[in-house]
Order: sequence, then C-alpha cells, then structure tokens
Amino acid sequence: MDLRQLRYFIAVAEEGHVTRAAERLGMQQPPLSQQIRAMEAEIGVVLFHRLPRGMQLTESGQALLGDARSIIAQLERALETARRVARGETGRVAVGFTSSAAFHPFVLSAIRAFGEAAPDVSLLLEEGGTVELVEALRAERLDAAFVRAPAGEAAGIVIEPLLEEPMLAALPSQHHLARGRGGRPRDSIALADLAGETFILYRRPTGPGLYDAIIAACRAAGFSPRIGQEAPRMPSTLSLVAAGLGVSIIPASMRRLETEGIAYLGLTDAPQLVAPLHLAYRAGALSAATGRLIGQVRDMAAGRG
Repeated sequence: MDLRQLRYFIAVAEEGHVTRAAERLGMQQPPLSQQIRAMEAEIGVVLFHRLPRGMQLTESGQALLGDARSIIAQLERALETARRVARGETGRVAVGFTSSAAFHPFVLSAIRAFGEAAPDVSLLLEEGGTVELVEALRAERLDAAFVRAPAGEAAGIVIEPLLEEPMLAALPSQHHLARGRGGRPRDSIALADLAGETFILYRRPTGPGLYDAIIAACRAAGFSPRIGQEAPRMPSTLSLVAAGLGVSIIPASMRRLETEGIAYLGLTDAPQLVAPLHLAYRAGALSAATGRLIGQVRDMAAGRG
C-alpha cells in the first residue's frame, strides 16, 4: 500500500461515490475502483459496502478513515516543514557582533527586520571581539557576524563590506580641548591637537583593524599616540574616558551610548580614518535561514548606498 492509495480511499469515503471521487482526484472511475479493490485485497478486509447509488464505509473502513487522515495530515505537515526550512522560514541562526557594531543603527535594523520577516527562525546573538567572532565562525558556533576591520588571514571566511562610518574623538567633557573660544562646546578638533594626550584604546588582540587604523592616522598626523590603557570592550573605553583617564577615538555610532561626561568631536584632519562594518560568514554551503539573513543584510546595505 502507498500514500496514493490512502488518498484514494479518503476521497471515496468522503464523497460516498466512486465517480465523484474520481472527478475530485482528476482521474477515471475504473482505475479508481481497481485501486480500492486492490487496497481491500492487500489489507484483507472489505472497506466499503457497494450500494446501488454509492459507497458506504464498513466498520473496518470507518476505523481506517481516521488514521488515514492523520497519516496524510502528518505527511503534509512534514513536507511543509521541509519546504519552510528550504525557504529559510524556520531553523536557527547564530549571529555575532562586536561591541561597537551593536550600537550601529544598521545592525539593529537588520536584526529587527530579519526577526520580523522570519519570526519562526530562532535567532541567537553573541557579542565578542572581531578576532573572537571570526574564530567562532570558523568553529561553526556562529553562522554570521557583524565585524569591523579584520586583520590578517581569515581563511574560509567571507568578509563582505557593508558600510563605513566616520570616527570621532571622545574627550572628557571638562577637557580644555572640548571647548573653544568663550568656553563654548566645540564640534570638531584636529587629530594633531591630541598629540600630547593619553589615549585609551580598545585592545588590539580583540579588534586589531580599528586599533591599527587609529595608530596609522595618528602617525600620519605627525605623532605617535601615548597609550595609557587598553580596555576589553568599546563601552569600557568610554567609561575610562568619562572618568578623565584619557581620550579615545571611536566609531561615530558609539555616541548613541550617551555616556555622561564625554564630549564627542569630529576630526577635521583625518578623512581617511573611518570605521568599516562588514558581514562575515563561512564560505561554502550555508543553511537556508543563514542565506536569507545574508541576502536581507546585503539588500539593506545596497539600499543605503
């Protein structure tokens, strides 16, 4: 017996007539009658009483009908689940992001939009440094990650550029460089003006790309920065700045953190100093849900462009 015969049996049972059931199934009446008889012979029971004007289920037929409907319904659910997985509508996606990327409105919008478009996909989020996230991708603990500027070899990992944002100087709000003539708050400053300041930077082993870019920009401005402390996470960097322990250079989106006691100033002499945002994922075959996320992020980035 196969599933096709079960469907034939259900149609005849529900229609109570072979001819109407054949029309419903889009087939001829004689082959349908043959299939019902073959099914009865295989089971070894009579499923229908043959009446002058139709077909009526026997007691055995009634017992089979409920289970037959359950079997077909279960099969259809299984097939639909497989189709939904293939369309990326269900499953699991683990997404990582750096502490600075977590504050970028693009990342927040992308995660929110994916959650709304695929509500049945389990979305797991993990914060880490760029190096940590790339290693998690390689170890298959993550499926995709929003990272800044990876440094060195990232074998087997695709690093797809999304956008760039300017970098800002972060100074204690009472710092003399945070105010201009008449004590008014300044909007911008030259990077070279920070030559004599103590810098607080994000640890290089965690985020080598941004760290190296800041050092290179300072040298291009004519000085080597004096680094007083290196913080484990970008928000920690801002906490140390707010405490008056030094100055820092951060991606512009980090000002959304709104840490009290910090003045954020644009840099007038370092146009090349930008913070890139990339989407990283493993090269090769991806789950449908991961592919859907990547496609959506790619489309959103193109729309911004």
